[in-house]
Amino acid sequence: MKKIGILTSGGDCGGLNAVIKGAALMAMNKGLELYVIPNGYAGLYNLLNQDRLVKFDAARLDQFQASFAGSEAGHSRVKIKAISNPDKYNRIKNGMKKFDLDALIISGGDDSGSVMIDLNQNGIQCIHCPKTMDLDLQTYSVGGDSTINRIAQFVEDLKTTGRTHNRVLVTEVFGRYAGHTAFRSGVAAEADCILIPEIPVDWDVVYEHVVERFTRRIRQSDVHSGTYTIVVAEGMKNADGTDIVDESAGVDAFGHKKLAGAGKYVCQEIKKRFKSDPRMPLFMKETGMFVEGIYEIPEVREVHPGHLVRAGHSSAYDINFGFEAGAAAVLLLLEGKTGVTISKVKGRKIEYIESSKAIEQRYVDLDQVAMYEAIGTCFGRPPAEYDPIPREVDGVYERIY
Repeated sequence: MKKIGILTSGGDCGGLNAVIKGAALMAMNKGLELYVIPNGYAGLYNLLNQDRLVKFDAARLDQFQASFAGSEAGHSRVKIKAISNPDKYNRIKNGMKKFDLDALIISGGDDSGSVMIDLNQNGIQCIHCPKTMDLDLQTYSVGGDSTINRIAQFVEDLKTTGRTHNRVLVTEVFGRYAGHTAFRSGVAAEADCILIPEIPVDWDVVYEHVVERFTRRIRQSDVHSGTYTIVVAEGMKNADGTDIVDESAGVDAFGHKKLAGAGKYVCQEIKKRFKSDPRMPLFMKETGMFVEGIYEIPEVREVHPGHLVRAGHSSAYDINFGFEAGAAAVLLLLEGKTGVTISKVKGRKIEYIESSKAIEQRYVDLDQVAMYEAIGTCFGRPPAEYDPIPREVDGVYERIY
């Protein structure tokens, strides 16, 4: 093992540059050379056509900071198995041979991880550093903490707008079919309602929670000012289990339909109920807001921060985890370990999981949700009973994610 290639794949997020830098610094420490393969799997497939690769030496590493989100290596969404070229794996091997690359470090989520497994099974030595802001792998994934902090800050900041205009504000966030980012960011921002894919939404429950909390706040305010905040995951499901998708957008390289419109849909459902609720005009008149034909029900607005939640700067935790995962990947390759996913570094122990198991989707723990329902947060269903199970532990710290 003398030369290693590194690539990042999938969506951008916080902590990725720390993975790259951690791997590069450890490679230098061990007398190895680390080269960046630009543009993810597309760059790997086209390696044979490249004239040169950039080596991450000390001078190059000084040119970017681990704290920046996104990836110095660039990304693409390419499923190698789906490429029609029957000689695709030999093409990749020949590209690696051209630059004398012995193995690959790949940082990506479940889709990117599945490609890594495919490559490894076809004789291309790979190791996986978990990356996804969705937090839906079995391990912690670089990017999750950064995204949760960004969303929480946006939702918290938007309360000033909500209180100024007496609005119900709905913030739609990424996450596909697992609601970890919506759940944890919503809790951190003290959102009133959090809608996640794991719980099909009962709109009657949501609406009554909105009415009780929103109207109470405005009535109790000496200046009749109040807001109500909802955080909704893009993969939210209706009570009948249906997704909200953009049918006109087709599917991506991995066969996923584009999830679009969850925030807009939430707004429509609440507005529809406001309009048909005889209590609303009375409330608006009581609090001095009613203007016939213009302002007869409270405003409900959608906010969609989109890629802002995965941009900017990385959280301290993601930078730490990224450094450790990247460095650990180099060390495991030197030990001959491939086809595995870095799980965590605990002192001198580097823990890893077989990648086929690591990329299995992990969902929000509904028992954890029940605790927050017990303290007043709405999750779009009648609150479940939270029955605690006290137990003494040996003091080993485990992260909540």
